[in-house]
Amino acid sequence: MTNPLDFSGKLIVITGVGRAGQIGEAVALAFAQRGATLALLDVQQTEVEARAAALTAQGFVATAHVANLADAHAAQRAAEEVVERTRSQFNGRVDAVICAAGGFSMTGPVSDADPTAWAKQFTINLETAFGATRAFLPAVRAARGSFVFFGSRSALPGGVPKGIAAYAAAKSGVLTLMQAVAAEEQPHGVRANAVAPNAVRTASNIADMGDSSGFVERESVADVIAFLASPLARNVTGQVITLA
Repeated sequence: MTNPLDFSGKLIVITGVGRAGQIGEAVALAFAQRGATLALLDVQQTEVEARAAALTAQGFVATAHVANLADAHAAQRAAEEVVERTRSQFNGRVDAVICAAGGFSMTGPVSDADPTAWAKQFTINLETAFGATRAFLPAVRAARGSFVFFGSRSALPGGVPKGIAAYAAAKSGVLTLMQAVAAEEQPHGVRANAVAPNAVRTASNIADMGDSSGFVERESVADVIAFLASPLARNVTGQVITLA
């Protein structure tokens, strides 16, 4: 019986695979362990090359690509580079794009929020997701593949955006982007979904908040993303899965 979580022969693009100890690293390892060929993207060349090298050293297949995905033209060039580099094996197809690029910071009360800090949250969370989605859509259509985005519990009904309004608003935009892609691309066989975890046990979160049993584990997030990108979720689109 075929394992629906076996990604052998599939090309998975993951954005935001930079610093060690973050979500992107765990997501990349989860797909690599399931047999996927990986194209890793990040704005930091040294970091993304280190993550790809670490996976390659373990016998997995991963390439590093540098791009500021918030710049639509740079995102397009990165997508073209990935497609051309893998054309002999995948013929212009990308089976899934995992939009993990982003970041979090407190911006305080709206009355006191710094406009530059506010804008940064939209740039690193929403604009990167848009840039990657737009750039890779033709290749994902060719594979009848899927997108997985990162939302936030703070952007959902009942969420608490107090003190983090910029982050929550940007993630709300990401979820709207996901829903638009799900609706617009369904005729092309493309699915789009999102995960919305509570605080995840990442190196940066531990540094900022201390270690805590209340964190969502990175591996749990990665497992849900793998499910959403797999044939098990072939009838799932336009959905947000929360993780607590």
